[in-house]
Amino acid sequence: MTIERTPLTFQSGGAVCAATLFAPAAPRARMPCVVMANGFSGTMDWILPWFAERFATAGLAVLTFDYRHLGQSGGEPRQIVDVQEQRADLRAAVALARSRQGIDPERVALWGTSLGGSHVVEIAAEDPRIAAVILNMPALDALAGARAKARRERARVSRATMAWVTARLLAAAVRDAARGALGRPPRYLAVHGAPGEAFFTDPGLAPRFERVAAESATWQNRVAARFLLRLPRYREGTMERIAAPILVCLAEHDVEVSAEFVRAKAAKARRADVRVYAAGHFDLYHGDTFEQAVADQTEFLRAHLAP
Repeated sequence: MTIERTPLTFQSGGAVCAATLFAPAAPRARMPCVVMANGFSGTMDWILPWFAERFATAGLAVLTFDYRHLGQSGGEPRQIVDVQEQRADLRAAVALARSRQGIDPERVALWGTSLGGSHVVEIAAEDPRIAAVILNMPALDALAGARAKARRERARVSRATMAWVTARLLAAAVRDAARGALGRPPRYLAVHGAPGEAFFTDPGLAPRFERVAAESATWQNRVAARFLLRLPRYREGTMERIAAPILVCLAEHDVEVSAEFVRAKAAKARRADVRVYAAGHFDLYHGDTFEQAVADQTEFLRAHLAP
């Protein structure tokens, strides 16, 4: 099947956001559409196309986009990750999908990974027209849903060292917020790097981020430190408000997101199917685990987005 990629733009919060629509060429009828929300620091040329191409091959339209301040989207200063702004961008992307000729506005689904998963949960809970939801290792709550002890043990650092690192990061966040209030350039932290200077510090993740840097032309290994002052928090009752069927894909060996926390929240949803893969947080995007996950997700979408 021939897949067409159409570059699009939409407005959100005064910025122009860049998007790409993946769709089968010459569809015979109006198509369902999957709107994809990437994770922390992610741009639409990373991870999303791998899933989007498979979904489009199955006959679905797929809309990917860059949050404002990142990738090809506008917004100054650059490399800002703001939870509320990104959720507004996702709402605007859904509106764009519903407005497109050839797309059935009543068959729009949401797909979110990691931080994007928390965005998807919030939007799906407030929008009863969402037809289906897919969550990849959703970072629903950066505090209660995190695995701080597991991350410390994986990085092989002591509690004292972790306390020092945390204090250093929070100090950077406070300085960055102050710089932002004064209109000065951000104080950036690396996405992956040395303890006290990065959000992810596990040396074992280095090859993953090296691959991102090599394959994603727009991704940058830096984000403004102020993100740490406005982390995503889960509001009780949110999952219960989602009317659409939900597929939750979890990684058994995830040290970034607590699978137990997510399972407990998903158990309260009206229609949630939880799948667990023998993988780590970043492994659902590669190799055999990716093949299994994308096959499960394609089956789920075709089942729930059928005319």
